[in-house]
Amino acid sequence: MIELSGVGFAYEDAERFTLANLDLRIDAGTVTGIVGASGAGKTTLAKTIAGFIPLNEGGTYRGAASVAGRVLAEGTLSEAAAAVGLVTQNPFNQISGARFTVREELAFGLENRSVPRDEMERRVDEVAARLRLEPLLDRSPYALSGGQMQLVAIASMVIMQPPVLVMDEPTSQLDPAGTRLVYDVLSTLSDGGTTVVIIEHKTELLHEHCDSIAVLAGGLIVQHGTPGAVLADDRLTSWGVGETRVTTAARLARERGLLPVERALPIGVDDAVEAFSTQTGAAS
Repeated sequence: MIELSGVGFAYEDAERFTLANLDLRIDAGTVTGIVGASGAGKTTLAKTIAGFIPLNEGGTYRGAASVAGRVLAEGTLSEAAAAVGLVTQNPFNQISGARFTVREELAFGLENRSVPRDEMERRVDEVAARLRLEPLLDRSPYALSGGQMQLVAIASMVIMQPPVLVMDEPTSQLDPAGTRLVYDVLSTLSDGGTTVVIIEHKTELLHEHCDSIAVLAGGLIVQHGTPGAVLADDRLTSWGVGETRVTTAARLARERGLLPVERALPIGVDDAVEAFSTQTGAAS
């Protein structure tokens, strides 16, 4: 579904390439997490997958990014936007400013695509229910809290039903309940065939919800595999990526002889329970 081949990009007047000969393949209908240190180029990668680079961003670009075999850079920005929806880190930047209520804001993109009114109303009601936005529908988007605005930005992209949805730190302004809600919605989208790419620092959530995780470092994808394989990699912290809290605790336990060195470190709570139960049983 998504394929990046030899992709490199340097911003105007930059001394180095942010992305350097990067290769990445993501299968259709999957949820993929992208992790990396601050400044590793994760947002640049998100814009590249969405076609904003090079269609809307100045700089030096090479290689090819394609969705379903279609090279995004060879079309228009509107064609790229129809194929890939992008939710950015700052929800304020995604509010159109052209509508007075959240209801109208959610319908704005559908209006631009000439979606019939009854279909538009159905989709607005549906996405508002899924993201619990019903109490906000008649309020101004600019009268919302940062977290509420972020939910509206996510909803305005989900409602468009793009084949691919790229989320750049979508839960950065959300409380734990809002974060869980968003990830539950993303899981249902992938079940329906949408390909979801999430740039996120919260590795516990990526472990729970992703089919695979890719690590970005030095402008390259240095690791890409199952959440268990990637998040247990001993090189993770050297790439600037935080372990899950369970893995950190298990690593300390291994250093104290409570887990065997040859055993893979657990990532989640269920893994840890199994690991320590097995070790306790062996000791007894």
